[in-house]
Amino acid sequence: MPLTRFGWDPELEALFETCAREGLVPGRVLTATRESYRLATPHGELAAELSGRLRFASDSPTDLPSVGDWVAARVYSGDGLAIVDAVLPRRTALLRRAAGRRDEAQLLAANVDLLLVAAPLDGDLRARRIERFLALAREAGVPPAVVLTKSDLATDPDAAVAAARAVAGEAPVVAVSARTGAGLDALAPLLLPRRTAALLGPSGAGKSSLLNALLGETRQATLEVRERDLRGRHATTHRELFALPSGALLVDTPGLRELALWDGAEGVAATFDEVGSLAASCRFRDCRHEKEPGCAVREAATNGEIDESRLRAYEKLRREEEAQEMRRALGPARAERLRWKHIMG
Repeated sequence: MPLTRFGWDPELEALFETCAREGLVPGRVLTATRESYRLATPHGELAAELSGRLRFASDSPTDLPSVGDWVAARVYSGDGLAIVDAVLPRRTALLRRAAGRRDEAQLLAANVDLLLVAAPLDGDLRARRIERFLALAREAGVPPAVVLTKSDLATDPDAAVAAARAVAGEAPVVAVSARTGAGLDALAPLLLPRRTAALLGPSGAGKSSLLNALLGETRQATLEVRERDLRGRHATTHRELFALPSGALLVDTPGLRELALWDGAEGVAATFDEVGSLAASCRFRDCRHEKEPGCAVREAATNGEIDESRLRAYEKLRREEEAQEMRRALGPARAERLRWKHIMG
C-alpha cells in the first residue's frame, strides 16, 4: 500500500529516519478507539495496539494517537498486528475542551489541512455554532470552510448562504445536498488529492450522508432526524479517516453536542476580527467593551456598524476563555467560588 496515497511526503520521510533504523514502519491512524487502532501501512491495513512504553510515557490523552496521526509501529506480519511505539510530530491538531467537568483537552483529529464545518439547512441556521467551529479551526491554524448541508430542504437557500457568509469571514461557504448531488461540484475544488479534511458538526447535520455521496457508495450508516423537533441522532459512533475516489482524504466524526474551545483566544480573535479592528480605537487599551466610556466597539454596535448579536457571541466566548484560564490558574473549586462571589456581588 503506497502511503503517498494517505499524505506521506519527503518531510515525513525525514522525520522517520531514526524510527526506520530501529526497524519500525510508518503508519497513518484510520480509526482509534480506547484500546485499539487501525493503521494504513506499507503492509496494508493492520489492526494495532499501543506499546506499553508509549502508554505509560503519555502524560495526557492527547499524547496518544488519534485519527490522522502518523505513527511508528512494529509489524508482526504473521499475526496481522502492529504495535505503535511512537507518534510523529503533528502538523496540526484540532482540540476542544473535553465534555463534562474535566479540564482537559480532547484531540478530535490530527494533521488536518482543512476543516469543513457542517451546518444543516433543514431548520434555522445556527450562526453562533458555526462561529465556534470557525474559532476552533483558526486556533489550530487550519483553514476552515462552511458546508451548508441538506440544501434541498432549505426554504430559502440563498438567504442561508448569505447569513453564513456574514459570519464566515474569508472562509468559503458551499451549499450541498447529498440526496440530489447539488453543490458537490462546488465542494470538489476544496478537497485536494493527498490532503486531509475533517468534517465536524452537530448530530443530524448529514455528515455521513455527505461522506457517502463523496465516496460514491454507502459506507457510513445514516439516520433521519426526529420530525417532532428536528433534533439529530448519532449515526457515526467513532472518528474515521476515509480515502475518497478523488484522491482526497476525509475524516468523518460523530456529532458534537457541545463545543467548548481549548486555548481559543487567538481563534476567537480571528473569527471576530471586526471587533479587534474597532478595539484599537477604544479610549482604554484594556477596554472590555462593556460599559467603559469611549468604547469604539460599543459605539459601532449602537450605530449598526457591527452586528449586536456578533458582539454578544464574542463576549460569551471571551468569558468562557477567561473562566478556563482561571480554572487552570486557581483550580476548579476556587475558580467556581470566585465566579459565584462575582455573580452575587
